[in-house]
Amino acid sequence: MVNAAHFFFGVIGNASGLFLFLAPTITFKRIIKKKSTEQFSGVPYPMTLLNCLLSTWYGLPFVSPNNILVVIINGTGALIEIVYVIIFITYAPPKERNKTLGLFSFVIAIFAIVVVISLIALHGNIRMVFCGLAAALFSIIMYGSPLSIMKLVIKTKSVEFMPFYLSLFVFICGTSWFIYGLIGRDPYLAVPNGIGSALGTAQLILYFMYRGNKGVSNEETKAAATEAADTMEMGVAKATSSEQ
Repeated sequence: MVNAAHFFFGVIGNASGLFLFLAPTITFKRIIKKKSTEQFSGVPYPMTLLNCLLSTWYGLPFVSPNNILVVIINGTGALIEIVYVIIFITYAPPKERNKTLGLFSFVIAIFAIVVVISLIALHGNIRMVFCGLAAALFSIIMYGSPLSIMKLVIKTKSVEFMPFYLSLFVFICGTSWFIYGLIGRDPYLAVPNGIGSALGTAQLILYFMYRGNKGVSNEETKAAATEAADTMEMGVAKATSSEQ
């Protein structure tokens, strides 16, 4: 029964996680159509790639047991993020292209260091702790990225730049993996995803508090909102708001 529940919440986490990884297709359809990255930031994609790579590595059987579902969704996410990075680099202006390439190189270097250290210097439980802490740290950073947009929602009393379905799936994904981690007694999954679940809940509460309000009107606030929206999950909020 416990194993069935563990598997069930892992599957729900995979489904909701896939939605989050595919959400930026709205942004990239626009980039390909216009053959320009416009004002979109390339930062979220390499950073999300790093989170996926570290989580995939942590989920492998020789690092942590019974986490094949973690490998599946994060391995898939890593492939998707690589496609996003390639498209972004293809259409970005030189300055933004070099910035994204540099960040991508940094991500690969960090992942390589973690892999080499965990394979050569660490074994057994120590290896699992090291890889788990690395994966958990970047998961928390990824989940914490919408904090600036939440602050903006409170300031403007408008949810114009915080899409409902994105917030909903952040909540579902965080909650599913939080329960998965609890059932599996895995703090490296439970803690970061518990934080993600709490932040997703906060986003939904804000949405229902301010959903009836009109969007921001003055250009200065809109500019601040657009900048803050870059920190939403993989740039989706900015794409959504820009197309309204």
